[in-house]
Amino acid sequence: MFKVQNQITIPTLEGIKSLIEPLCQRLQQIEEKLQKLPKINNPSNYYRNNDLKQLFGLSNNTIIKYRENGTLPFTRLGDVYLYNVNDIDNILKQNQVKL
Repeated sequence: MFKVQNQITIPTLEGIKSLIEPLCQRLQQIEEKLQKLPKINNPSNYYRNNDLKQLFGLSNNTIIKYRENGTLPFTRLGDVYLYNVNDIDNILKQNQVKL
């Protein structure tokens, strides 16, 4: 609704369409560009330190200790440590306690 000199006017359907149409066209252009991007068949998922802290309640010191003693396999890119999701899943399965 638009307020014009103390009057309220309700936009027409055509007015709304004229506002929305450019947005729809732009979204379609973006979608077409995204579809042209190469597809990744088997993306590897990795956890970062913060993920391990949030998901498993580990502290920084525990993560460092597990890395240093070989309990936690990792990949390092500069100052960033990455932990393969599949490796973590395997560790959890291997350490599962069955009563």
